[in-house]
Amino acid sequence: MAAKFCYGVNFEITPANVAHLSCAAAYLEMTGDYSGDNLSSRTQEYLESVVYKRLELCLEILTQCETLLPLADELNIVPRCIDAIASKACAEQIAISFSRLEYSGSGRLHMSRHASCEGDWWIEDLSVLRVDFYQRVIAAMKCRGVRPESIAASLVNYAQKELNKKSPSENEKQVVEAIVGLLPDEKCVIPIGFLFGLLRSGVSLDCAVACRLDLERRIGSQLEMATLDDLLIPSFRHAGDTLFDVDTVHRILACFFQHKDESDEDGMEDESSDVFDECDTPLPPSQTSLFKVAKLLDHYLAEIAPDANLKLSKFIAIAETLPTHARTVHDSLYRAIDIYLKVRSIVSLMLGLFQYLIHGVC
Repeated sequence: MAAKFCYGVNFEITPANVAHLSCAAAYLEMTGDYSGDNLSSRTQEYLESVVYKRLELCLEILTQCETLLPLADELNIVPRCIDAIASKACAEQIAISFSRLEYSGSGRLHMSRHASCEGDWWIEDLSVLRVDFYQRVIAAMKCRGVRPESIAASLVNYAQKELNKKSPSENEKQVVEAIVGLLPDEKCVIPIGFLFGLLRSGVSLDCAVACRLDLERRIGSQLEMATLDDLLIPSFRHAGDTLFDVDTVHRILACFFQHKDESDEDGMEDESSDVFDECDTPLPPSQTSLFKVAKLLDHYLAEIAPDANLKLSKFIAIAETLPTHARTVHDSLYRAIDIYLKVRSIVSLMLGLFQYLIHGVC
């Protein structure tokens, strides 16, 4: 087509060829420095008047630019497409939010419950992007102020598509690390089951330590929402180790208590000076979450107890993570200990656990 342009043959610039033509024009120096009517200016005009105004066309151009790097980046095609996508997604959410404002029965203005899920049609469309382009688009959206819930939904959708392929790809590790780096900071925006899924992938793919620690911290801050299946993370180490990754769960518990301590300190600062009757005072959220985690942990101990490779020191370390007041009853803990002993039937183990029961529980 560049040759057709040189010989004055008429041709049509379309979304399917504009990126290639723009790069060819730059490479062949068919720019305004040599002619007023040049291929570079014609492709630039098409990009400005057609492509950058439509989100779906920007996505189409980005997929074409995957084979045109670094020239497409240097010509500002990629950055302009990314900025256009982020701007339009944000503008559409704002427009829909204003159009869905309603007055409640009390006369107060509030958001329609359907408004928050509209304007997110782009979530599925972004899944066609290569991970490095996707990462740049989401980062731009966060800077533009796109809702954290929408960002989270897009991340979940992208991860499910990229990490659940029938034939594993070589860039799965890059995908996990990129998604973790893009996770919103707001608590409970990302489902905890999804965080555990990312952590499993991160461990199996040997992702960066910082990536895994970030996931453990996020999980720890909302551990009370986890299920037993979430905690049963397979061990991907050498033979002779435990069936489940006990060390990771131990670190997650440490993150939970660190978060709880910080929340308790904030709660003490905000606590009212009013005195309430102790029987009428509801449990603070941190205490409720503590009891939930205690129950979950004892069920976890019972599940890992039959593992012949689980050392007594690790079993006790997990059990001792909880403070004594966290367990209102100890039936589940005794059951876990009973399972552990029946599998081994070793006197020395019984003595060690007996000492733990005397000093830790009683």
